[in-house]
This record gives sequence, C-alpha cells and structure tokens, in this order.
Amino acid sequence: MREHVADPFVRRAARDGLRSRASYKLKEINERDKLVKPGMCVVDLGAAPGGWSQLVAPLVGTGGTVFALDLLEIVPLPQVSFIRGDFREKAVLRQLKNALKGRAVDLVLSDMAPNISGIASTDQARALYLVELALDFAVTYLKPGGTLLVKLFQGAGADELRRQMREFFESVVVRKPEASRDRSREFFLLARGRKLAEAAGATGDETV
Repeated sequence: MREHVADPFVRRAARDGLRSRASYKLKEINERDKLVKPGMCVVDLGAAPGGWSQLVAPLVGTGGTVFALDLLEIVPLPQVSFIRGDFREKAVLRQLKNALKGRAVDLVLSDMAPNISGIASTDQARALYLVELALDFAVTYLKPGGTLLVKLFQGAGADELRRQMREFFESVVVRKPEASRDRSREFFLLARGRKLAEAAGATGDETV
C-alpha cells in the first residue's frame, strides 16, 4: 500500500483525472507507435476501471467508436460503449456484434491480468490463458491490417505465445513502458498487420 501511495504515476493519474496509472502505459506506447487514430473502431478487453478506454476515446474522436468489455461494472465514460460480461460467452459476443453493426475492428487492447494466487506456475498459466483469449478474439474480429496490444508476463510459455502471434500478424514487437514497475514481470506485445485468413500460418518478421 505504501508503494502504491508513493507511486509517482498513481499521483500523476489523480492529478490528471485519470482512472488508472495503467493509462500512462498505453499513452507511452501510443506516442511511440501511433496506434490510435481518429475514426478508429477499438475494443478494450478487461477494461475496468476504464483507464485505457478513457485515454482512447478522445483520440478516436466523434467519428470513431470504443467498446469496453469487462465482468466488472465501469462508471460510464463519454464516447465509450460498455458491455458487461465475459467476452467468451456467446451472449456477450452477440451484444458486441450487434453494436458493431458490421463494422470491422481496427485495434484490440487487453490489459487483462489474473487474480494472483502467489503460485508462480499457476499465475503464469492463467496469464497466458488470458492472452490466448485476447489473441483468439483479435484474430476473429480484427480487420486485415489491424492491431493487437496485449499484456503478458515473462515466464514459461511467453516465447511460444509470441511465435504463435506471428502466425497471424506481420510483426510482433515487445514494449516495456516506463510506467511498468521495474520489479514487475509484465511487458506488452504489440502485434501489427493482421494477416488475411489465407496468409495465416506464414511467419512475419519480428523486431524489438
């Protein structure tokens, strides 16, 4: 708790009116990689408390759309459509499909993390599972050329998952923003250039 209260990004988020210090992770990546553009359709998986959606909505502008999905309730945000539920469930996906109205998704974001048990192998397996879910979602909903940004943790299975992502995207790069605590094993995988279905399985270039 003392670390959290003293965290400069926590203080900065409170000063800037942001819901989460995690907003600065996305902000840094976006400034470097220019992910979010006006008019985009963005899906934010595991969005609570809404820090990433809060940051993205003004960037896509009135011509864009942001859909936030989570099991937890989110206090409403301007220009963000919230769907409460598990995105693995058909009923929730049906809500999203209806809301999309046939529009392809440009960008999928996932800052999801499992509840920590304290057992390293169990926590890593749960984290990998969440990334696999986000990847499956992105492969299904992203338009050709679309982008996925997902949080992962260093450990068993991480390298294999990166290789798996390269089957579906032209490039996969690693990002470790300054707002990620030094002691944290978290990093982000930025996958760009969603391949056409017939091209999936080919291996794209990977850079760091």
